[in-house]
Amino acid sequence: MQYLEESYDVAVVGAGHAGCEAALACARLGLETIIFTVSVDSIALMPCNPNIGGSSKGHLVRELDALGGEMGKNIDRTFIQSKMLNQSKGPAVHSLRAQADKQDYSKSMRRTLENTEHLTVRQAEVSEIIVEDGILTGVKTFSGAVYHCKAAVLATGTYLRARCIYGDVSNYTGPNGLQAANHLTDSLKAHGIEMLRFKTGTPARVDKRSINFSRMEEQLGDERVVPFSFSTDPETVQKEQVSCWLTYTNEETHQIIRNNLDRSPLYSGAIEGTGPRYCPSIEDKVVKFPDKERHQVFVEPEGLYTNEMYLGGMSSSLPEDVQYAMYRTVPGLEHVKIVRNAYAIEYDCINSRQLKATLEFKAIGGLFSGGQFNGSSGYEEAAVQGFMAGVNAAMKVLGREPVVLDRSQAYIGVLIDDLVTKENHEPYRMMTSRAEYRLLLRQDNADLRLMKIGHEIGLITDGQYEKLLAKERAIEDEIKRLETTNVGASREIQEFLEENGSTPLKTGTTLAELVRRPELDYVMLTKIDKNRHELSADVMEQVDINIKYEGYIRRQKQQVSQYKKLENRKLDVEFNYSAVKGLRREAIQKLNLYKPMSIGQASRISGVSPADISVLLVYLEQLRYQKSVEKKE
Repeated sequence: MQYLEESYDVAVVGAGHAGCEAALACARLGLETIIFTVSVDSIALMPCNPNIGGSSKGHLVRELDALGGEMGKNIDRTFIQSKMLNQSKGPAVHSLRAQADKQDYSKSMRRTLENTEHLTVRQAEVSEIIVEDGILTGVKTFSGAVYHCKAAVLATGTYLRARCIYGDVSNYTGPNGLQAANHLTDSLKAHGIEMLRFKTGTPARVDKRSINFSRMEEQLGDERVVPFSFSTDPETVQKEQVSCWLTYTNEETHQIIRNNLDRSPLYSGAIEGTGPRYCPSIEDKVVKFPDKERHQVFVEPEGLYTNEMYLGGMSSSLPEDVQYAMYRTVPGLEHVKIVRNAYAIEYDCINSRQLKATLEFKAIGGLFSGGQFNGSSGYEEAAVQGFMAGVNAAMKVLGREPVVLDRSQAYIGVLIDDLVTKENHEPYRMMTSRAEYRLLLRQDNADLRLMKIGHEIGLITDGQYEKLLAKERAIEDEIKRLETTNVGASREIQEFLEENGSTPLKTGTTLAELVRRPELDYVMLTKIDKNRHELSADVMEQVDINIKYEGYIRRQKQQVSQYKKLENRKLDVEFNYSAVKGLRREAIQKLNLYKPMSIGQASRISGVSPADISVLLVYLEQLRYQKSVEKKE
């Protein structure tokens, strides 16, 4: 029997948020790329919350955009509400979040894929990977077709042997009732890849017409919208926005849930997979936080095309009669009608410690992995992993150096480093608290941190890079001007300070010193700064932050300098740690298992203590000395 046979540079398996970014990165770098999906109607699907960004996740999207990714541009085209979160706090935790028209988001991304040169979209289920002598050579579909390739990216999301569950109902389907991918797991296991079983879930979607919004708190978007993409003209995203709504559960809701826990597959043992700790179901919230009198419920539109509303904060796997009972105790939802039941979904994913920092499998050359398949959760976490896996697949095919971001460069670096060095027993979710250097890794300066790398990769144009350099110069020049511009204790200055509740001057000072005062900022000083040139809003923001937080930023840069010393102490990935006397047995096992690339990475492996790192450093110094002596002889 004859089967279809084709050849590509890169094959991408899955067209969710990770797969889309991987395929676009490879194709835009000139490689012939094919992306497989079980349904072309599920490209960039949002099976859970219809939004992009949020706390820490907004940072990831901004970083992805600075490197040359697509998610930020796509949400700028398709959002229906936008909001900057945490504005009452410091700039390190400001996070942009946009509500998407989920159908429009998916269509827009599909349009981008279908009109990208060198990219082929194919609806087919990949059932096997083809490996020869530890090197990936192709993939095979369920129909028997073989696609030869030089590299592949696995981005299967929650589709591998997926099972959707609520109450006693159990369907072997992917999210939203789409076809599951039931055959690839066996092939991966046959090639020695360790698989895990994880779980996530989603709330019910309800009919807008059955909601009493007068009993809820209206949540409006920002008056002035800030775009996600650095390439988006801010004026193009100023538009009329839709409202979201906030309500709360109560003791009656919680009692209904407690009375029916025996019917929850989460507690009856029917669900075997491990769920995300930081995105729990409403059952988990009620059980784990018994003293909490209420939980937030965010009622959010799925899009302009539909009356479906998403009940954020109330994901569940309870039976549908219980879902109706508990939802109808919530103010505003007393007569609610469910369009789609809440459900939990179990799926196969990998133990991510099998990956290098490049997201290439240690045991199979040319095979890369990204997204929820790596044991993470969230659209944004998936997208950045898919992008980095795609970039490194492309670098391998092109014979170029891999791209690895470290923890001091980007949230993306923190995310991937955590995945490949730490034991993750549940779906990993990005949080600002995971980043040690978050004052440096702000969302507002993602372009200044990463666009140069995006340009070196080849995904940021010369024009975009020239704009970045001009922005850097403008920031530097303005900070220098403020540091050297003196103001005296004139009547005008004193009146200005008094008007703004600031201490009067006794002697002269600089404009920069005034910016550093907590009650003042760069924009406010316009009134007394006579020689100010007109600058863009993003430049003014950087000037203000860099002056106001100068001491903290300097201190964090010193910490990064110390961190870099350990990161720059490279380790041979083939090194046998059993040869190092003084290392504890657990440390030897973990180091031989993870094969860290540097001392810094070794220090973050659970089970490797500071004392073990000291022993390792002494051993390496002795080894270096021994080699230098041998060289002289």
